[in-house]
Amino acid sequence: MRLRTALAAAILLAPAAASAHTGIGDTSGLAHGFAHPFSGPDHLLAMFAVGLFAFRLGGAARWAVPAAFVGMMVAGGMLGFEGVELPFVETGIALSVLALGLAVAAGVAPPVAVAAALVGFFAIFHGHAHGGELPAGVGAASYTAGFVLATGLLHAAGLAVGALLTGRVAAVRFGGAAVALAGVALLAGV
Repeated sequence: MRLRTALAAAILLAPAAASAHTGIGDTSGLAHGFAHPFSGPDHLLAMFAVGLFAFRLGGAARWAVPAAFVGMMVAGGMLGFEGVELPFVETGIALSVLALGLAVAAGVAPPVAVAAALVGFFAIFHGHAHGGELPAGVGAASYTAGFVLATGLLHAAGLAVGALLTGRVAAVRFGGAAVALAGVALLAGV
């Protein structure tokens, strides 16, 4: 019960921590970058689902799948910083929520390399969205560090919930189905 309370508190307080000391050079960039993944349900759900998916796959997937997401998200962020056009960014993000939710709901268990490639593909869209919204006057490096940190925390939250739900396959699949339904709603709004 204490772990659940601590996890819930960390998730609820993380956006507040991102607002601390904004407006001062690199601190501002870090705070803005950290806040961005919390700015909408699309990023929150996809990044949480990556952690849940990775936990369910087990073994090396628990670090390789989130690491692939983060690495490709940074690459996508660089494209966004440079103003490189990427078609269908919002559709790609919405599809990531749907696909990751379906993978968890259906209990899909691809090899680690396939799972990493799947999340890496979708991470490019998330990163591009982050990079494309770099606030004026904010350093790209500190902004990137912020959204990488937030993403890692969201992945960790998904991993933690997966651990809390060990043995409760129906609950995990229900959660995946709920994420997938949100993906459908996001697609309808794109």
